[in-house]
Amino acid sequence: MEIYVVKGGDTVYKIAGKYSVSPEAIIYTNQLTAPYILVIGQALLIPLEEEYAEKLPARINGYAYPYISDWVLRETLPYLTELSVFSYGFTTEGNLIPPVLDDTFLIAQAYEFGTLPILTLTPFGEDGQFNNYLIHSVVWSEEASARLTEELIDMTVQKGYAGVDIDFEYILAEDRDVFTAFVRRVAEAMREIGKQTSVALAPKQSAGQKGLLYEGKDYRGLGEAADYVLLMTYEWGYTYGPPMAVAPVFQVRKVVDYAITEIPKEKIRLGIPNYGYDWPLPFEQGVTKAKTIGNVEAVQIAAAQGAEILFDEKSQSPYFNYEENGIWHEVWFEDVRSMQAKFDLIKEYGLNGAGYWQIMRFFRANWMLLASQFNIVKQ
Repeated sequence: MEIYVVKGGDTVYKIAGKYSVSPEAIIYTNQLTAPYILVIGQALLIPLEEEYAEKLPARINGYAYPYISDWVLRETLPYLTELSVFSYGFTTEGNLIPPVLDDTFLIAQAYEFGTLPILTLTPFGEDGQFNNYLIHSVVWSEEASARLTEELIDMTVQKGYAGVDIDFEYILAEDRDVFTAFVRRVAEAMREIGKQTSVALAPKQSAGQKGLLYEGKDYRGLGEAADYVLLMTYEWGYTYGPPMAVAPVFQVRKVVDYAITEIPKEKIRLGIPNYGYDWPLPFEQGVTKAKTIGNVEAVQIAAAQGAEILFDEKSQSPYFNYEENGIWHEVWFEDVRSMQAKFDLIKEYGLNGAGYWQIMRFFRANWMLLASQFNIVKQ
């Protein structure tokens, strides 16, 4: 594989001739649509004949909602070792709440591709937001904690899940140690029946980092309790924040630098965003709301608006601006260059692999680039 950045005057056919590959291969790999308009600054993945190179073994997880397109799911599963089904909830009494939509087809299709289906547990309230009261109620109650653990065991056995992913956010500082104890309890129970447990970690850069996202997460304790951890290294640029890269690599590196001081690198998976944001300008805190877009969609927007794609070297992320109906927009997203920067971190630090939030939008070039550099270890 090689990455090529489009210049003025380029066409698919000229680039294909330059690399002696078929135009159809470039079109397919990069999900180009007729009439195959290219954007200056667009990064294309060029599928060359693969030469042998030693690949780092890696485990790759992806989150999916039960309403995922069947086509997207089947196209993505060959690249995943685990599929985390999002999500199961629970009550303050510790009763497990299944997703509204049936998840059995996700489990069946995961196994068809040799991928392990994972039950994702989240503390969502009735408003669909993370609720730390739910967390507090369960982790401090022996009865509720025991009930939830038992129901998790029963559900994984009943439906055939291979394990549990505990994705709790906004944990109160006072709940830090009892939350760690809850994760340990679930993990030990899961191991007894041959199943795995992972936990999602807010992107801390130091042990004493302040803020509701960070103070309730004990990296060392959770790393010891769980089989794997996912560093949620994204959302620096987010829906209600100012325009910026979703996962700037210099920030991601700081998280990894801290994480490896607390957790064995063999347990750590790097979080990777599979999306971008489109902000209307000017940005006004508390008022402006960015729109979530796919990475392929971002390039299509740039093509339709005649925008040039730029690349921020510090964050290792692409971005562009455009005007529509008198409103300026700023878009940050991921391309094969920004993905390569994240893959390089995984290899540099010898991490366990990666976890994608989320796989609802198909980004073929990403998966082909990933497969060219990692030996995706299926169980």
